[in-house]
Amino acid sequence: MDKIKRNERLAAMTQILTASPNRIFTLSHFCELFSTAKSTVSEDVAILQETMRQFRLGKLETVTGAAGGVRYRPIGLGATGRDFVEGICERLREPGRHLPGGYLYFSDILSDPQLVHGMGTLIASQYYDANVDFVLTMETKGIPVALMTAGALRVPLIIARHATKVYEGSAVNISYVSGSGNIETMALSRRAVKEGQRALIVDDFMRGGGTARGMIELMKEFSVTVAGICFVLALENPKHRSIQGEKTLMLLSDIKEGEPLQIRPADWID
Repeated sequence: MDKIKRNERLAAMTQILTASPNRIFTLSHFCELFSTAKSTVSEDVAILQETMRQFRLGKLETVTGAAGGVRYRPIGLGATGRDFVEGICERLREPGRHLPGGYLYFSDILSDPQLVHGMGTLIASQYYDANVDFVLTMETKGIPVALMTAGALRVPLIIARHATKVYEGSAVNISYVSGSGNIETMALSRRAVKEGQRALIVDDFMRGGGTARGMIELMKEFSVTVAGICFVLALENPKHRSIQGEKTLMLLSDIKEGEPLQIRPADWID
């Protein structure tokens, strides 16, 4: 193999690292790949670290120890998190999104790959040090954001369902009170998670936290610790609150007929 130039190594390393967020690559891996010395690879990593910092392309971290190396985390991409979320809020304030029954239409936001990727990355950035083993969501609208969050954390996505599916084998079923006050059922395959793991709950909307409370109770059945709870959108002042300590990207004031929607980024964002 011809000697690989530095610009070629940097391009290849950038693609490899950004394609596998939160995965640790040893320096030896790149040494073997490029047939070069470890000192040279270390210099390449330093260049990439500074470039990503300068242009807000994410964060490249070095990990010490026997299993150490370098890993990419998509933190601080592009504009600030607040600018990104404010842009989504502006779209949600558009006239015509208020639906009968006090609902808000935002399925188009949850199906936009670019927006969903940004939201998942922003959520994941808050839980890199939480030792999360998997992301848990409830079918169906929360799946896109939860999947992008799981991808950024490099952990599996687990989906709780309203009914047991035959192809998932035996399952644990619980009843819970939804945000609308209805008694509903939640099911999860016994093979989906393992005792002692840590879960991050991600969902699309919180009215009072009933569904999230159901997922917390479901995790107790599996002896799984809930490391965090995060929503795309939540009511700012719900009449009844079933959970505490959650994070949300956006806050929605009570929806009132004939009045403009009041939606803003959460205070914790940047």
